[in-house]
Amino acid sequence: MQSKKKSHLAVAVATLLLGSQPLLAQEPADPTKEFVKKVNDATGLEFWGYARSGFYSGNKDQGRLRGNYSLGGDLQKYRLGNEGDNYIEFGIGKRFDLGEGMKWGVFYQPKIYNGDSGTAQAYAVMTGIFDNSATLWAGQRFHRIQDVHIVDNWVMEDGDNYGAGIDDIPMFGMGTLNVALHSSDSFDNKAGNPNNGKRVNVQWRKIPTNPGGTITLTGAVISGDFTRGSDGGALGLVHNQKDFLVKGLNNSLMLQASTGHADIRGKFYGLDSNGTAQMGAKQRRILDVVDFQLGKLGGQAMVGYQTLRPDQGEEIKDFSLGGRLTYGIARRTKLITEVATTTRKVEGEETRRLNKGTVAVAFSPNTDFWTRPEFRIYATRANWNEAAATAAVNSYGFGGRRNGNTVGVQLEVWWE
Repeated sequence: MQSKKKSHLAVAVATLLLGSQPLLAQEPADPTKEFVKKVNDATGLEFWGYARSGFYSGNKDQGRLRGNYSLGGDLQKYRLGNEGDNYIEFGIGKRFDLGEGMKWGVFYQPKIYNGDSGTAQAYAVMTGIFDNSATLWAGQRFHRIQDVHIVDNWVMEDGDNYGAGIDDIPMFGMGTLNVALHSSDSFDNKAGNPNNGKRVNVQWRKIPTNPGGTITLTGAVISGDFTRGSDGGALGLVHNQKDFLVKGLNNSLMLQASTGHADIRGKFYGLDSNGTAQMGAKQRRILDVVDFQLGKLGGQAMVGYQTLRPDQGEEIKDFSLGGRLTYGIARRTKLITEVATTTRKVEGEETRRLNKGTVAVAFSPNTDFWTRPEFRIYATRANWNEAAATAAVNSYGFGGRRNGNTVGVQLEVWWE
């Protein structure tokens, strides 16, 4: 949902803009960021958030959900002109100075998705206790490490459950370490999760490896009283390279694996709130993403392969290849195109294939790829093969159709 674009959303957006995303030699002024900083300085509060909303029209007899053309996998939904939903999350926080370098703070982040409200984060922190950057925290908090914007997916994160931990432990010039303990309960799961899962997450972040390059390592261990499925674990590695081959081009390579009730991202997998856990699974993923801003031309592209084999069930193999380009044609106007092909192979069945293309004109304060707010007017065309049309999956292929069109407008913004 939220990808599709946030441990504290300000940190996640900073990761989006400063981690895997391109850094320009001279970053253009961001009026939204400047305004939020003025408000923060004037009030002593911290504000951050994300929102998208709009209108779309398409072939309603497809049974599509919210304008979504997708085969259903983590890397399958290319989001430009492919989101008919409405979402907002708004964070607010306050830090208090205790003197001698110590501070404490409290943060709250509600969310609304298509009219359903909930709590994304609510937690408190203490810093300076150990006379270094280490931060103690407790509450409901997520750490979102790596996203792929064009498929609206945080591919490396630890989930929004009750927990406690310590962040930003200095590792002697070799990055920082986060360690956290989580339960499977959350504010939105008011009765508590009867599967009673527990999770340990470890993140060794931004280890220097080569000029312009860092590695982040993640691990998760899951245990619990599950009605079905088994305990599990997850491992992940991402290498982020700034100025890959040419200045302004960045690359992110990810390798991930998980088992049982551990999600490949580092969250829980296959738990629900009615006391019956789903089966666990073995999951594997290799993913490479490039993004760039070269003058008026910007973009992001990816290629990924992912497998999922349930503890009891048929193996699913997903392939995804696609990208988005932007080009500035006027001071505040850019053209955008996004093209992608995705496949899903379920063991014993024919390969499903879906192709999707979108063209759009967008208006924003400047024409760089990452500049927001962005107001888009778009047209999308998608088609899929017979195997996809006859499969009873998510959001396409109903009513005997083999293709679909969507037109619409959308406004997307984030602020920190």
